Amino acid sequence: MEFFGKRPAGIGVTEQPPSADGQQLAMTPQIILTEEDAAKGLATLARYKQGKANLEARIVEDERWYQMRHWEVLRRNNADKEHPQPEPTSAWLFNSLASKHADAMDNMPEMSVLPRERGDENDAKNLSSILPAILERADFEETYSQNWWEKLKHGSSVYGVFWDTDLENGIGDVSIQAIDLLNIFWEPGIEDIQDSRNVFVVTLVDNDLIEEQYPQLSGKLSGNSSIVDVTKYIYDDTVDTSNKTAVVDWYYKMKSASGRKILHYAKLISGQIVYASQNDPKYQERGYYDHGEYPFVFDTLFPEKGTPVGFGFVSICRDPQLYIDKLSANIMEASLAGSKLRYFASDDLNINEEDFKDWNKSLVRVAGRIDPTKLQQIVNSPFDSIYVNVLQMKIDEMKETSSNRDVSQGGTTGGATAAAAIAALQEAGNKVSRDMIAGSYRKYTKIGYLSLELVRQFYDQVREFRILGQDGNYSFQDFSNSGIKEQLTGTDSTGNPMYRMPVFDIKIRAAKKSPFAREAQNQRALDLYSAGFFNPENAQASLICLDMMEFEGVEKVRQKVAEGQTLLAMLQQTQAQLAVALQALGAKAAASGGSRDNGGEPTSSSGGTAKQAAEAQTGDAMTKYGQRLAANASPDIGGGQGVAM
Repeated sequence: MEFFGKRPAGIGVTEQPPSADGQQLAMTPQIILTEEDAAKGLATLARYKQGKANLEARIVEDERWYQMRHWEVLRRNNADKEHPQPEPTSAWLFNSLASKHADAMDNMPEMSVLPRERGDENDAKNLSSILPAILERADFEETYSQNWWEKLKHGSSVYGVFWDTDLENGIGDVSIQAIDLLNIFWEPGIEDIQDSRNVFVVTLVDNDLIEEQYPQLSGKLSGNSSIVDVTKYIYDDTVDTSNKTAVVDWYYKMKSASGRKILHYAKLISGQIVYASQNDPKYQERGYYDHGEYPFVFDTLFPEKGTPVGFGFVSICRDPQLYIDKLSANIMEASLAGSKLRYFASDDLNINEEDFKDWNKSLVRVAGRIDPTKLQQIVNSPFDSIYVNVLQMKIDEMKETSSNRDVSQGGTTGGATAAAAIAALQEAGNKVSRDMIAGSYRKYTKIGYLSLELVRQFYDQVREFRILGQDGNYSFQDFSNSGIKEQLTGTDSTGNPMYRMPVFDIKIRAAKKSPFAREAQNQRALDLYSAGFFNPENAQASLICLDMMEFEGVEKVRQKVAEGQTLLAMLQQTQAQLAVALQALGAKAAASGGSRDNGGEPTSSSGGTAKQAAEAQTGDAMTKYGQRLAANASPDIGGGQGVAM
């Protein structure tokens, strides 16, 4: 979604092809998208909005449950305004959402780019460092956090991956934004957003800002508000939208003159076209984005049929939360009634009622004798504990339903106190969290592909990045899209040109871990050390065992163990050569009556002992082996993290 004030390339201008002398030709491009088409587009938007009405109502209601203000949704008219029913609001549902959100942020995704052909290895390595830098500059972590809240509450979140020409001092860069589900509209009945014939994104913008950027719209910002009225959340603050106008970003797919499916973009304000890529000579044939996909990624929690969105934990847990609060209200009301002293009083009671009800007075006036039959205390029956048990059962149901058991938050039973044991229990109880995070990783892969394609299309200028390595040191690296764009490779037998487009794969891993997970990994390393895995003499058995194990970094451990095995073999070979050399020198010295040193060792022709000469040979061999290892070492693809300058 190109938000107002952050224009994509070409918005609001019509780029003309240069003439031979470098001057712009005074020509008018062929108009393809007309005002009549814009009116049809707005009518389609109204139909899409009508098909999304139930979802929008649920989203607004879910937001109230998330804010623990569901009594405002459920409250019925109470005639007794002086004695309203208690309305306790426990945070069991909120706690479940917060716990799942913390799990997601403990496992932030990190991407690395892998080549499909040997010649693209260097570009893949550069992209592995540069794409994380681009995402960091786009403040992706904040967007990721915001969208996880939306995913947990409403069942879906939407990422927008755009090219923003305002970034980097006007040369543009990738922008990743969180799209509100209330502001995006698609064709009803589809499950994949890419299957929708149109996608609309609507935002409200101040009229004065619109008129400042588009003077031709001055005095015309009205007339279509009912068509593109956006559903609003219930805010605590008063939000005035009377001086705002809906700005519609319209994405649609069509076939070009060559028969290729392309993506076009138009911006509509007050029913008028202020920009259309279909009318722009630069994009008429190629489309607005070269990848030809809608720049939106839907991250769904629990999917539904017939829609690209799903439902979240609020939909699942609202009933347990409701009954928890209702039972709490009844128990609270019974507790209040039982803890307050009340009396039955006869009509002819001769006690001063004002004095009797005033606990600060020491004397209560009585007219005549006190008749205990005329004043009796109301005794409430003790509250049965079974209702408290029912309340606890509903709380346990909430924990099970939301997969937010005590162990997920560090609480354990059975005496488990070690950090590794707690981490193991958490891993066993976090299957749902891992599944949800894996789903977000799959969507993050799509975000990576869209970002890569934008880099391929728009990174024409050389840019400098600061690349941070695994050792904490950094280096500077220049990058442009020259190596990843479509490349001419030659001609076919008929003389037609042949092109090649480098293709890359994106692999996702967790960039952050919780302290318990790190402790478990550290404990695993100590266990491997204690078991003798790093002893070169046990390398063969260790490698067999490591081949059967799966944990993050097992390949690096396997490589180190194999290197230790090779080093031990070299040492043993050199020791054998040393023994043979010593034996040969000793035999030669004995045969020729050679001299020996004071220790009885035979001496060599250089003046040193034969053992010293052999040790020097061993040292030379080990040095050469170490140099060979260093020369053959190669950094892992994606091992560095880029930070743009």
